[in-house]
Amino acid sequence: MKLGPRRAIRCVVGTVIAGLLGIGLAYGQAGQAGAGQKPQMSEEAFKNIQVLRGIPVKEFMETMGFFASSLSLNCTDCHGEASASDWANYAIDTPMKQTARRMVVMMNAINKADFGGARMVTCYTCHRNSERPKVIPSLAAQYAVPIADDPDEVEVIAGVRQTSTVDQILNKYIQAVGGAQALAKLTSFTAKGTYSGFDSDFSKVSVDVFAKSPDQRATVVHQANADATSTYDGHEAWLASPLTLAPVPLMPLVGEDLEGARLDAMLSFPGQIKQTLSNWHVGFPATTVDDHPVDVIEGATPSGALIKLYFDKQSGLLVRQVRYTHTAIGVVPTHVEYSDYRLVAGVKVPFKWTVTWVDGQSTFEMTQVTPNAPVDAAKFAKPGPPVTKAPAR
Repeated sequence: MKLGPRRAIRCVVGTVIAGLLGIGLAYGQAGQAGAGQKPQMSEEAFKNIQVLRGIPVKEFMETMGFFASSLSLNCTDCHGEASASDWANYAIDTPMKQTARRMVVMMNAINKADFGGARMVTCYTCHRNSERPKVIPSLAAQYAVPIADDPDEVEVIAGVRQTSTVDQILNKYIQAVGGAQALAKLTSFTAKGTYSGFDSDFSKVSVDVFAKSPDQRATVVHQANADATSTYDGHEAWLASPLTLAPVPLMPLVGEDLEGARLDAMLSFPGQIKQTLSNWHVGFPATTVDDHPVDVIEGATPSGALIKLYFDKQSGLLVRQVRYTHTAIGVVPTHVEYSDYRLVAGVKVPFKWTVTWVDGQSTFEMTQVTPNAPVDAAKFAKPGPPVTKAPAR
């Protein structure tokens, strides 16, 4: 995906690419439904949704990311330069949006006619990071040195000789981070550090993280004009972002996004990692992350969504998590990389993690982690709409 200058960065954030197929915003009802209630649908939050109707707002945003990833474009490429300065300018129609609508209808018709409705054909099938699909084979590509396989894409292969079982890999991980007894004594933590991403214009801003065992977590990014907050209270999850960064100020997470928030919270206290997922599998071919050999195992969430976990073969530490979200036009991957493990109260904790998804990349770097600190339950509750900060004097 093209990053572009600052004027384009504003709409490349995970919750920002706001409507290749939907135009204009209806702010009044944005994101008011809790995760336990009927989620807000795309046509309730945005105006003139013609194709992507009947899907939750978060899925709609992820669908925009799928377009961006498939075509290597950002939102101003499709919505026009005016969209970078005002959400209302997404109401300006463009030939690109009209084409996208026709392509989605065509794609759905192909899948319905030839694959029983399964999403076997997607934008990425033909575009492969290009605005215009190629129809003539490239001899340069054919005879070039093959690029390295993407470790995110490794799959279980029957007959692969596996040297370690799931239990052995997870037991090694538990020992690597400090052992079961030390993990049991870590019941909460608070952390301070920095955050950088597309929404901060790649500048580092301060961030606070709050976590409480077994599955509560909150992150507050102190952006220049308002705080951006994500919370999971053990049952429900929300995202709150200032309108300068996202078209919907408060968004509940549902489905696979909710399960992803739960997984992140539970991995903060990995003593119960074996119970976090079910139906564990091994059998992946040999692969590496940052040139380090890894053991890959796969588990399932309560809904059956598959999660891959990558453990460094030498250290035993978790170095990557890969999960997937189904959208109206295809499957969106998200991966989280963990590094800079440091000892905190006898437990090795990653002081750095980077989240990469189809709409961007966010890096969290902690400078201080305080174990077993008291954390008010209100930290994990549904956040209020972001409050714009007064300009500094």
